[in-house]
Amino acid sequence: MTRIEIIGIPISNYVRVIRMACEEKGIAYALTPALPQTPEVLAIHPFGKIPVLRHGDVELCESKAIATYLDKVFPGNPLLPAEPLPAARVEQWVSMTNTVIDRTMIREYVLSYVFPKGAGGEPDRRIIDAALPALQRQVAVLDQAVAATGYLVGGRFTFADINVMPILAGIQRYPEGRQAMADARALTAYFQRHAQRPSFLATVPPA
Repeated sequence: MTRIEIIGIPISNYVRVIRMACEEKGIAYALTPALPQTPEVLAIHPFGKIPVLRHGDVELCESKAIATYLDKVFPGNPLLPAEPLPAARVEQWVSMTNTVIDRTMIREYVLSYVFPKGAGGEPDRRIIDAALPALQRQVAVLDQAVAATGYLVGGRFTFADINVMPILAGIQRYPEGRQAMADARALTAYFQRHAQRPSFLATVPPA
């Protein structure tokens, strides 16, 4: 079968999500580094976002669509439950992560450190401080969600967990995120456990 090509930069949490999905299912893939808005990305995603996927004649964008395709086309451990209610709960967590949690934790908090826009090239404390109440509340919600089983949905690792793990890794690089995680005992245990998965270890982005 034609090899999967994932196009995007490895530091992107959504690129890592798709790489983790491939690793979990044992799918061989090639990573082609490309920034957002570049011609090779725009050829597949009309708005230039990463990751995008090429598989023979198949071209796909948006991480959830890509993960669904991979899960249905390739054998291996399913990332998405077959049963209607667990499947809906995975979709629910993916949607909340992509529309709310990623925006707060990555776009507002982490990227304020990665691309500092404050005076003298320092991180803009106004943006960081404004994001912290939402970040802390979202960490608390996740902490409660994983407390019972150690997973977001049911009793096994699903795409919902894959989707959130790179985000939790990202916030712990910076002091307020580390503190929020330290205050969330169940979520810390969840992260530490799943951070030992081969799929997570194999996709650590370069420093």
